[in-house]
Amino acid sequence: MNDSKNVSVSANSVTINGVEYVRRDAAATPAGTRALIVVDRGWVFAGDVTMVDGRIKLSRAVWCFSWNEIGLDGMIADPKSKKVTLKPMPNGVDIPADSEIFRIPVPDTWGL
Repeated sequence: MNDSKNVSVSANSVTINGVEYVRRDAAATPAGTRALIVVDRGWVFAGDVTMVDGRIKLSRAVWCFSWNEIGLDGMIADPKSKKVTLKPMPNGVDIPADSEIFRIPVPDTWGL
C-alpha cells in the first residue's frame, strides 16, 4: 500500500479566507518608471526614476523613513500601513548612480 498522496489543481488563482493567490509567473510586474531605490548607508527612497548624466533623479519622491515589524516586503505590499512612515520629498531626490545598491519596481502610485 502506498501512503503518499498526490494532489493536482489547475487554476490561475485560488482564494483562501478572502485572499487571492496567483501563479508566480502570472503576477503583474509594474510597467512604469516608479521604483524603490536602496542606496548606500541605508537610505531608501521611492519615486519616478530618470537616469541623467550618471545620476538617479526621483520625482514624486518619498523617503521610506521607517517600517516596523513588517519587513521590507511588508512595506512594499502595504505602504499605507500604520507600521510604515513615508516622508514626502517635494523637491525630488538626486542620487549618484554608483550609490545604488538595488531597486525594486513598484506601481505608479506607490507611496503617494
